[in-house]
Amino acid sequence: MSPDRSGRSSRRRIPLALRRHPVAWERQRPTWREARPAVIAEALKRARALPSGNWYVVGATRDVRDDRPLARTVAGREIVVWRDAAGRLVAGPGSCPHLGAPLRDSPVRCGTLVCHWHGLALPGTPFAGWDPVPAYDDGVLVWVRLDEAGGEPPLAAPAVPERPATAGAVAAVYVGVGTCEPEDVVANRLDPWHGAWFHPYSFVDLTVVGTPAEGEDGFVVDVSFRLAGRIVVPVRAVFTAPGPRTVVMRITEGEGLGSVVETHATPLGSDDRGRPRTAVVEAVVAASDRPGFAVARRMSPLLRPLVRAAAGRLWRDDLAYAERRWHLRSTGRFPG
Repeated sequence: MSPDRSGRSSRRRIPLALRRHPVAWERQRPTWREARPAVIAEALKRARALPSGNWYVVGATRDVRDDRPLARTVAGREIVVWRDAAGRLVAGPGSCPHLGAPLRDSPVRCGTLVCHWHGLALPGTPFAGWDPVPAYDDGVLVWVRLDEAGGEPPLAAPAVPERPATAGAVAAVYVGVGTCEPEDVVANRLDPWHGAWFHPYSFVDLTVVGTPAEGEDGFVVDVSFRLAGRIVVPVRAVFTAPGPRTVVMRITEGEGLGSVVETHATPLGSDDRGRPRTAVVEAVVAASDRPGFAVARRMSPLLRPLVRAAAGRLWRDDLAYAERRWHLRSTGRFPG
């Protein structure tokens, strides 16, 4: 991107660039001196101090089907989510109040969740000891509010990050699970310096040009997304943490201006060995004003699996980072 006469960055006619002098992975500039543990720790501390209103992301809007509930365990509590007869999102305990049947295995019929053990019908309102919890659909993700688990003053709605309008965007949601706590996932995203070293198949020529410690609103990063060989898409992105379990990457210059990648970390509970489990729910909401993007939108059903696969490849690495961080913390050996 080069400045125009007004001094602003002008967008390339063609969003692609050719790396004329590519540097081998082992010869790229080391980033460990810049990735100061204290800077990452301070950013994480600020994020964890922000209010969440006890809202947790449970999955994608598209995963709430007409015939069965979306079932999750959040902070050790079984939760089911579905739509009632009026199409309103409802959520509540995932255990039947009669004899404890797992409602995740029960069907939804005309907006009513029908227990498959004895036929107890739950329309989404309080009934027979089953009480709903607040639920929210933001058009891309669904949330539930668990006041007992969160322990904060409740908010009427979650703080949904600003996104491109879904009507003109391509949105895809990836879900993964790791053995760690939400803070380990958030810390991973607040360390942008690892990108070109840990994910060379996706990112090259990464430079962190601003940090919160330097007065920026977030971590400002110049990076190129690798497409094939030496062909890349250069952008500027900003990483911010609007909540204790959320990190947002927003493209502020270059192709896909305004597009976001939202990473939400939802605690699930402990496994059979007492280790914490955390779900990563990542929403990619991509937009562009280029004429060709309209074609991409029409191909959304084909693109979503590709976007999820790309996110999954990154998160195989990043969950290993988060899991390692938790393991070192839990054994008193974390150097940060």
